[in-house]
Amino acid sequence: MTLFLNILFLIIGMILLVVGADIFVDGSSSVARRLKISALIIGLTIVSIGTSLPELSVSFVAALNHKADMSVGNVIGSNIFNTLVVLGMSALLVPIAVKKSMLKFELPLLIVITALVFIVSWLITPKQIGLWVGIILLVLFVGFITLQIVFAKKEQKKQLKQNDDIEEKDTKKEGPLWKAIIFIIGGIAAIWFGGECVTSTASYIAKFFGMSEALVALTIVAVGTSLPELVTSIVAAKKGENDIALGNAVGSNIFNILLILGLSATISGSLGNSLSVSPSVIIDLGFGLFICILIFIFALTSNKVNKIEGGILVSLYIGYVAYLIITQIVFPVNWSF
Repeated sequence: MTLFLNILFLIIGMILLVVGADIFVDGSSSVARRLKISALIIGLTIVSIGTSLPELSVSFVAALNHKADMSVGNVIGSNIFNTLVVLGMSALLVPIAVKKSMLKFELPLLIVITALVFIVSWLITPKQIGLWVGIILLVLFVGFITLQIVFAKKEQKKQLKQNDDIEEKDTKKEGPLWKAIIFIIGGIAAIWFGGECVTSTASYIAKFFGMSEALVALTIVAVGTSLPELVTSIVAAKKGENDIALGNAVGSNIFNILLILGLSATISGSLGNSLSVSPSVIIDLGFGLFICILIFIFALTSNKVNKIEGGILVSLYIGYVAYLIITQIVFPVNWSF
């Protein structure tokens, strides 16, 4: 009965994460539009962060509770899922065109920061991500957001010319301010409670089945917290909005590393403990770096991710999950290096 209740609360927690992130984005976007902030900037900041709130909540709570494998595994697992399943499924539906700006900036940045975390946790400070790394990641996050806003404003000046009358009409369409504020508060509450539910129940389930917290975080929790990205990208792909499908997956991965992993490492470091990384998770991080490079190669060769490449990505995820099950459940392997 206890196992059933924990599984039930795990599902409830994931639902709260997704719903909470959705209403938080709605409320925040409504307030932002009232302040006449452009839709483009809202998308690059509030909406992008909003789809990463489930991962942020789980990793933040896990870091506070000294569950390092859950905190790090959630970020790595979500990034692997976003790259292989979210992007792969989207490409299977419609080939995804890749803009030159994505090839010049976002994709190389994702490779560099993934490589940074991999090298640090493997060679520089073995099996640890310290306070200084967390601070560097957060500083890079602030720089990334700042650049995105600068680029958005330049793009907006070129393509969008909205007069005050249109802005005024759009503002009037917004619901009452108190409703938006309730959405923001309610969204934050749902996200926090959902994060608590997912972290505690996933930890119990891992112990019950003799699984590591890292395995649960890399699979069940990662899939659950990545549902917003999956739904958003598939819907975007069906509508032919390739930029949204690709940008959502890549942008979320960048956010996961810079903001979520950076914040988790900073919290753990400020509490006197570096964020520990088990050898098996370092291997997963290396795999994450490999698929980032693979996506870049796919995009570089033809300026798109086609259906065949999408199938390869999804197949890689199936193989990856099989590897996790074999090495951690069927024939447990204690990696040490």
